[in-house]
Amino acid sequence: MKTMSKITIGLVAVAMLMVDCAAEAVKSSANNGVSKTVTEESLGLRKTDIYTEDSTISDKTEYRSAQATTSTKIARAFQDAPPMIPHDTTGMLPIKTEDNRCISCHMPEIAGSMGATPIPVSHFTDFRPKGKVVNGIFVMPVDNYKNEVAIVQEDKLQHSRFNCSACHAPQSQGNLAVENTFEPVFTSKDGANRSSWAGSKITEALNTVGDESFITQDDLANKNSPAGTLGGSGH
Repeated sequence: MKTMSKITIGLVAVAMLMVDCAAEAVKSSANNGVSKTVTEESLGLRKTDIYTEDSTISDKTEYRSAQATTSTKIARAFQDAPPMIPHDTTGMLPIKTEDNRCISCHMPEIAGSMGATPIPVSHFTDFRPKGKVVNGIFVMPVDNYKNEVAIVQEDKLQHSRFNCSACHAPQSQGNLAVENTFEPVFTSKDGANRSSWAGSKITEALNTVGDESFITQDDLANKNSPAGTLGGSGH
């Protein structure tokens, strides 16, 4: 009985001590001016009422107004990134196959004299295999299983590349809510200003059959099997 009484008294003492500590912590917090609550507005980048748009006005987005041939080029964000458009595009968009004003400055033969970035070789290269119909059946001229491609380099801009604004976009200027601290590392010394997609780089790694292939001879031997192959797969 005496033991139970001692335990009870001990528990009561501990409970009172915890209450006193909590009260002191609250008092100390109040004295230090620390807020006891966190408002929803303080949790995000926007500091206005999150339940209405009436008082919320975003920063004005301003696109560059410099005319073509007078603007300053924008460094690429990473190696071979599509260059941003540094000049005003009023009257240039949307781009159509029969109305593409970009090529009046960016074709390789005139880009240098216009101070423009020349269209790279990849945009003049046809990567689309030309199929044909044999006895009513569409037949590809290459073996897709081997990842063969029909590559033809021409002197005209490919129609698959006519819509420049699909990859290239005007650059807006405004106050960033969060500072961008990204620093690119380029794989070529002039990677910030020009594309490296030319020459052998366009076709490298296209052949998937051979010593460095992910496709084995067993795979090729069983490529027409309805059930495929289980053995010898190197995928």
